[in-house]
Amino acid sequence: MIMHPAVISLFVGSVLVCLMVLYSARYGATILTRWDLRSGSELQLTLERKTYLISTIMSYVFVFQLFSLFLFIFTADKLSTLFTGAMCAAGTLNVNNFGYPTMVLKVINFILGGMWLVLNHADNRAFDYPLIKKKYLLLMAIAPFVIAETIVQGAYFLNLKAHVITSCCGSLFSTEGEGIQAGLAGFPVIPMKILFYGAMGLTCLAGLYFYIKGRATGVFFSLMSIVTFGVSVAALISFISVYFYELPTHHCPFCILQGEYHYAGYPLYLALLCGAVGGTGVGTLFPFRKIESLKDAIPLIQKRLTLMTLLSYLLFTAVTTGAIIFTDFRLDGY
Repeated sequence: MIMHPAVISLFVGSVLVCLMVLYSARYGATILTRWDLRSGSELQLTLERKTYLISTIMSYVFVFQLFSLFLFIFTADKLSTLFTGAMCAAGTLNVNNFGYPTMVLKVINFILGGMWLVLNHADNRAFDYPLIKKKYLLLMAIAPFVIAETIVQGAYFLNLKAHVITSCCGSLFSTEGEGIQAGLAGFPVIPMKILFYGAMGLTCLAGLYFYIKGRATGVFFSLMSIVTFGVSVAALISFISVYFYELPTHHCPFCILQGEYHYAGYPLYLALLCGAVGGTGVGTLFPFRKIESLKDAIPLIQKRLTLMTLLSYLLFTAVTTGAIIFTDFRLDGY
């Protein structure tokens, strides 16, 4: 294991997060079976006190989860100088078999954690906590992913050895390589541009209509926000990144995080993730719109989440389109 301050912070923080999630899930199991707001029993009073504590703890835990994804990528980028062949985070994550799975799990937990925060916020807006069992059921569903992230990230850090020869981003994201990343890098430019702008436009139109009119397109908007997240990541590898680098063969989604490119990747990825969290949050709340104590709060929360998604995706589109327009570089004549 490489003794780097950020590595130690992530390792220790991940273990603490895992322990707190397990602690909360333990009481969540009791709440699912024994919670009864009409009861004045000692157990019910204990559960009510515990749920305030757990909600506070989990709010901090999931905020840390959101932060840890970017700290992990930043750390992987900074450690690239220790490995022969690595030029950025792409090479560092490829040092062993646990790097990319860790990143995928962190993205999943980022979105799931955001959904839990949305559900918890809505539940706290009602006097009778109508979503308490739902949010603890979601917490128990998230717990295995958090445990998996802790184990896989631990394995990744423990198996980091300096001066290991690894692949550079040029070979990992080469159109002539193998794997998903190579397939995305080699995807035809024009169809991918149509897919990207089509998905983004459809999502924004559905979101705008839902924001103005209400329920009609809400579910569709929520589903499209996830689809657009995936399409945008693919587009970033396929054609967007090359406009930042002005190199037709450079498709790496990590070099854009470096100072040479003004750290543009951080706001871009944050915008995508916020858009995905906002969109999934809208969908998460739909089944509970008819609950009497939440019938006024949920539409307002959904509107705010919709606005967050729209602004995030529009920011991503504006920055990437600006990179395409305000450059003399052209990809295959386009």
